[in-house]
Amino acid sequence: MNPRRITIRCRADVPDGPRPEFKRYAYQEDQLKETLKPGIRYEHKFVVPTSKTVPALYPESTEFVAMPEVFATGYLVGFLEWACIKAVNPHLDWPKEQTVGTHINVSHEAATPPGLEITATVELVKVEGRRLVFAVEAHDGVDLISKGQHERFVINKEKFDAKIAEKRKGAAQQGAPANAEPALKK
Repeated sequence: MNPRRITIRCRADVPDGPRPEFKRYAYQEDQLKETLKPGIRYEHKFVVPTSKTVPALYPESTEFVAMPEVFATGYLVGFLEWACIKAVNPHLDWPKEQTVGTHINVSHEAATPPGLEITATVELVKVEGRRLVFAVEAHDGVDLISKGQHERFVINKEKFDAKIAEKRKGAAQQGAPANAEPALKK
């Protein structure tokens, strides 16, 4: 990605009065591509396997294991995120730039058994700096199964990973095991 030249105009007050305005140039390497703008649409298809049903969501939970074998809401959310990621990746400096989910507000309107093909249709409707807002919906060929809104944020993967490493290090210093599996409460 080519850095873009940005003009910064500065004006400083001095004891004798204001100094004349002058230009200074800076290069902003984190500027997003111009093609990342509202109107990007993407359609993503996936056949629901048994491994993406409610009992498989948390096999450690007897409550989940006892539930019907239908596409789980948790996996539906992931599927919608996946479609949004695929929609914008061509418009990012991927994999250096990536997106992370920050908010989701969707319905889960109909149950989908394994074997049905689901289709997510997503559209980027707003870009505010690095914040991306999508309109999302999914259909299973029989019913509309979901619709709503999803937000993602563009990150620099290297910087993000460094922050996570610091968080992990801080947690370990407070006595939390760095890579431990969380204990299940019964």
